Amino acid sequence: MEKYRLPKITKICCIGGGFVGGPTATVIANRCPHIYVTVVDRDIDRITAWQSNELPISEPDLLDVLQVPRDGLRPNKVRNLSFTTDLDNSVRDADIIFIAVDTPTKSSGEGAGSLLETAGVEAIAKSIARVSTNNKIVVDKSTVPIGTSRRIREILHRDGCDGVQFEVLSNPEFLAEGTAVHDLLFPDRVIIGSLEEPSGILAAEALASVYATWVPRSRIVFSNLFSSELSKLAANALLAQRVSSINALSVICEATGADIDQIAKAVGSDSRIGPHMLQSSFGFGGSCFSKDIRSLVYLCESLHMPEVALYWKSILVMNEVQKTRTIPRVTSLLGGDIRGKRIAFLGVAFKKNTADTRESCAIDLIKGFAKAGALITIYDPWVTANRIRHDLGIGDDGEGDPGPTTVKICKSAEEACERACAVLVTTDWDMFTRDGQSTGEALLTEYVDWSRLATAMEHPKVVLGSTQTMDRVMLEEMGFLTEIIGTQRLS
Repeated sequence: MEKYRLPKITKICCIGGGFVGGPTATVIANRCPHIYVTVVDRDIDRITAWQSNELPISEPDLLDVLQVPRDGLRPNKVRNLSFTTDLDNSVRDADIIFIAVDTPTKSSGEGAGSLLETAGVEAIAKSIARVSTNNKIVVDKSTVPIGTSRRIREILHRDGCDGVQFEVLSNPEFLAEGTAVHDLLFPDRVIIGSLEEPSGILAAEALASVYATWVPRSRIVFSNLFSSELSKLAANALLAQRVSSINALSVICEATGADIDQIAKAVGSDSRIGPHMLQSSFGFGGSCFSKDIRSLVYLCESLHMPEVALYWKSILVMNEVQKTRTIPRVTSLLGGDIRGKRIAFLGVAFKKNTADTRESCAIDLIKGFAKAGALITIYDPWVTANRIRHDLGIGDDGEGDPGPTTVKICKSAEEACERACAVLVTTDWDMFTRDGQSTGEALLTEYVDWSRLATAMEHPKVVLGSTQTMDRVMLEEMGFLTEIIGTQRLS
């Protein structure tokens, strides 16, 4: 930064209007009326959706927060949030530029199947260098391999115009689907990584001043670039580790008669451990955990640390074990053969409060049961039928990769359970929970009447799910044969 003076931030450009970029830009614009925020995306349909009230992503409270800066709902009617496909002018006008594009796992070349793909990030860096005519702070919000910020810096300084200075920051996102707006408004921490020299430190302070409009200064953490980049992978790896750890314990509980809920309460009461992410389940899903652990494994292997790589890889192994042991468990309850038997799945999203099905355990389970010859019925309150068919690789007629079976996508839980002999509660939607009480899902107004499902189903009426979605005593009284992950079957 020129003469190491703190730059004044009046315009921000966010490149990428997906799950990270859209909500991040929205909250900044909502909380900083003095800053004009522009979201750029090359997908015209996505931009059109952001300009409407039918947003391209489903997140609680997002529309309400968005409408204030986008539609000028403040008393002074100021509008300071817009969406466009015009990258060049948006970049040229901005003081800070966020890069918030997808970094999927590489599908070919070196690191295929493990390393995160950064070609999109590097292409954007080249575009920023090409059009910038004044000094810029470039902020990487995408999840990237360690060293990517340094690579962005090299591109900017190599391809940029003479006299234009660039500072590159790493500012990883820590958003959970279903709570993204809350996570942005009330973050546990905001990490800002920079070069540890005067110009980098000033750039980090400039970005911190934006967040400090609503985030307490004590929650803004400064680090070097490498630490910031690794912190994102580390956070997801540690969260996934907790899920696999509690699921590994659930296997022991089922064999010994211990109760996983009681175990979770006992260990979670320890302040050093805490209660979060200690709910047994079919396994973790979503776009981040598996992808980021594979990237961490690749990093360890490339640094010649095979033992460390094996440690992180074991988290993924346990996750697969938790999913694959479900099929033989249900098959045993149905007499050892599930061919031609109807099995219902309640929930396809990888978690509640989202329509995201990426890496969903439900999808893997459906494919496995279908290949074993079961007749599949599916209901999810948010996920579209087209999305489910796409994920399963089937056509409208039910034919496709899952095998010689009929897959029916239903409009209600009762329809899905009609004549089914088993039902798996594969997403913890509140509408499926044991007490039928909502805990905040404003878009869901109907709750499952399990007594009606019991009437609709056929013997032996197996129901399998987690402790947080099922009340064994209530379901057994209704005539269900109840299997709960992490507990031993009642005799």
